[in-house]
Amino acid sequence: MKTTITIALFFMAVVGLSELNAGTFVEEKGTFQVGAKPESEKTPEIYHLKKAILNYILKPKHQLPVSNVDVFVLTFPSLITTPFPENNMVYAEYYVPRNLKTFPATVVLDITGGDQSLSRTISSYLASRGIGCLFVQMAYYGPRRPPDSKVRLLSPDIKHTLKAIQQTVLDIRTAVAWLEQRNDVDKTRIGITGTSLGSMIGALSAEMEPSVTKVVVLLGGGGLIEGYYDHPQALIVRKAFELFGGTKKQLVDLLAPVDPLTHAENLKSKQLLQIAGRNDVIVPPVMAQALWEKSGKQQIQWYDCGHYTAAFYFFDA
Repeated sequence: MKTTITIALFFMAVVGLSELNAGTFVEEKGTFQVGAKPESEKTPEIYHLKKAILNYILKPKHQLPVSNVDVFVLTFPSLITTPFPENNMVYAEYYVPRNLKTFPATVVLDITGGDQSLSRTISSYLASRGIGCLFVQMAYYGPRRPPDSKVRLLSPDIKHTLKAIQQTVLDIRTAVAWLEQRNDVDKTRIGITGTSLGSMIGALSAEMEPSVTKVVVLLGGGGLIEGYYDHPQALIVRKAFELFGGTKKQLVDLLAPVDPLTHAENLKSKQLLQIAGRNDVIVPPVMAQALWEKSGKQQIQWYDCGHYTAAFYFFDA
């Protein structure tokens, strides 16, 4: 937490973060189409976008005058319906560089249990340098989390987690479709940038979305079972699974659809950058190495740091 606050304050000082009255913005309402393009044979059916025309609302939030960035709040309905109305609406923040007719854009995804400050800081920083950012709230994150509820994206209930990840991937693909239909976005340069959990779901989403050409994996990887089966943080889930007769092989098969390693070869056609920590105990180095190898041994930068101290290297990377 202290690391996140420190790096956020540092970035804020660099880009000049300050809020202004949002009255100078114009609210935008419209529709966009999803599922119009044929699905790739490399995309499993559970991640196919069904054809739909969705309504969206883009509301002004604040301006970052020193960095010449305008920030909006985007909402559109999720293609997946859950028992929780709050989770059925996708929320995102759109960071728009000023004075550019067109610009590349990236979806930004948050960390596990994040307070969103890191992703907002990354979005502000990139937008100040001419890259539009769409910070998408994953399933059960932020305003998508039901009030007074303990429901989360990650849960000891494996079936719930699988469904929540599927929903998040479809939401991200829908967000990419929205970006593609913006006049200000360069449709040939759309990427995904994620940190920690967000990087793994981001890699998975990029594998399923042909329109994504660039992927940044900050402190992520693949090979969930090899990385976490004996990990202390996964002990509760593992014991509960084994209590009902589950085996390691069954768990491998169960998690294969959400493991970035399963379809990592789909990343070979994209530009991939990985940032990894040699001393990371949250996402073990073996997971970053596995994703790097299966995705074509593209660019990876290793730092002598852990999971939380890696934030100090993001600016340098």
